[in-house]
Amino acid sequence: MAARSTPTAPQLRIWRDFIETVAAMQGELGRRLQDESDLSPADYSVLLALSDQSGHELRSSELAATIGWERSRVSHHLGRMERRGLIRRDDCATDNRGAVVVLTDEGSAAFRRANVPHLRAIRELFIDRLDDEQLQMVDGITRALKKGA
Repeated sequence: MAARSTPTAPQLRIWRDFIETVAAMQGELGRRLQDESDLSPADYSVLLALSDQSGHELRSSELAATIGWERSRVSHHLGRMERRGLIRRDDCATDNRGAVVVLTDEGSAAFRRANVPHLRAIRELFIDRLDDEQLQMVDGITRALKKGA
């Protein structure tokens, strides 16, 4: 017997619940981040990626790949962040076509100020709502989903 080609009604309900829950949590985390630190979730993603690098810098193409954005989106967003003093773009010494995105002292300070309230919100909205067994199940589920992506 051939496998069913479309999800069942219960499977679709689970899918919708999953997508709606993730969107609601992302929205609440984004609102809190903006309210508490004046950083958007996009700002935070860029600052996190740069903070994780030794020297706090990445080529713009590497930054795009790291955060999963199209290069044009990164370029436009970096322009806004640069005007706010959070990052700067330097010419790449090894390739005159590229730019290196550097975390500024102001950007580093903004990231540090945002971290504690953001991590507190993650704990409140996600971690504290699940027991250890449920957290391990979520870990297994996300690993399985990443394999197929």
